[in-house]
Amino acid sequence: MKREGLRALRRMTHTMTTHAPAPGADDPLSLRGVVPPTITAFTEDESVDLETTAAHARFVVDRGAHGVFPLGTNGEFALLTPEERASVAEAVVTEIDGEVPVIAGVGAPSTRATIERAERAASAGVDGLVVVTPYYYPIDSAGAIEHYRRVAQSVSLPVYVYHIPSKTGNALSRETLTEIAALDGVAGLKDSSKDVPLLGQVITDAPEASFFAGSDSLLVPGLDLGCCGLVSAVANAFPELIVELYEAYDEGDRDRAQALQETVYSVRRAFKQGPYLAGVKSALSLRGFDSGPLRSPLRRMSDADEAALAEDLERLDLLNR
Repeated sequence: MKREGLRALRRMTHTMTTHAPAPGADDPLSLRGVVPPTITAFTEDESVDLETTAAHARFVVDRGAHGVFPLGTNGEFALLTPEERASVAEAVVTEIDGEVPVIAGVGAPSTRATIERAERAASAGVDGLVVVTPYYYPIDSAGAIEHYRRVAQSVSLPVYVYHIPSKTGNALSRETLTEIAALDGVAGLKDSSKDVPLLGQVITDAPEASFFAGSDSLLVPGLDLGCCGLVSAVANAFPELIVELYEAYDEGDRDRAQALQETVYSVRRAFKQGPYLAGVKSALSLRGFDSGPLRSPLRRMSDADEAALAEDLERLDLLNR
């Protein structure tokens, strides 16, 4: 089968579900399944390593990911310049070349900067945009709704809201999220609030949108609530594990999916032995994929922490996949 035919077949099969929730009707990408928030790789002097960054997107796609999300929290987006962000988006798009959707993070504290980054990402060829709630300054409901309205109107790509109040300082209410989900151009919501009642109610209120579980602690519960996809940090290092969980759920084997969720809990605990975000890059190193340091002030695990991580991952039989 020719390459274009293979891409078309993969896109088609990646939009079909059996027992897992289907994407929302307002989502033109029909995004679903496992969508890792891929890393940004750096050289030893903390310059962006575009080749390795793109190689990581390839790493997760070749192991079954249904989409990729560069320039999210795991991609250290807040530590990158606008030029670096645009280069990362372009490198990932070039590498993936239409095999699965590429949705890129473009969030910024101001609406103006968010629109500028959205336009640059669109020019780089991404398929969709992930817009984190504005951060640092508090915003009210009217401000949040107007922000997303203006961003969605500025580009022709689908917009996915990224709700992570623990990092932005701005928690949006059920009513606000529901109103944002109804805006023209808004395709869905990635929720990392870990507020299960809130997520469940917004899913009920906005059935036309696609929803994504944004915490590895809530993958199976998120699917139970109606999430059609999983944005999993663990999937950056062990995409096979999260793809297996999703496929078990979609096949109707919830017991198997729940057993795999228990494994994910163990991986999360192992990752948290070191500094914030360090677990993913250390786990990748243990798998033979060197993505370099995190950008300062973030830092990698110590040798002792990484040795403890290796022991935990060996015990879970994850390093020989």
